[in-house]
Amino acid sequence: MLSNVTGWIKKLTEAGVGLVALAVVAQVIFGSSAAFLPGDVVARLTSMISDLGGAGLVGLITAGLLYTIFNSK
Repeated sequence: MLSNVTGWIKKLTEAGVGLVALAVVAQVIFGSSAAFLPGDVVARLTSMISDLGGAGLVGLITAGLLYTIFNSK
């Protein structure tokens, strides 16, 4: 049962990462004023990365944890 839930969460996370990547590519191609995008995706990502960078050691640890979560198989 727990393995089913874990597998479902991993698939959902993979789908979410794929959607974010698609939104970034679409924004690069069509610009930030594309009507089918929910906002400025690249600016949001840049802001999140900047916030992590400004957090010092805590930001570095968070980035490492996110990297580990997204690359676990």
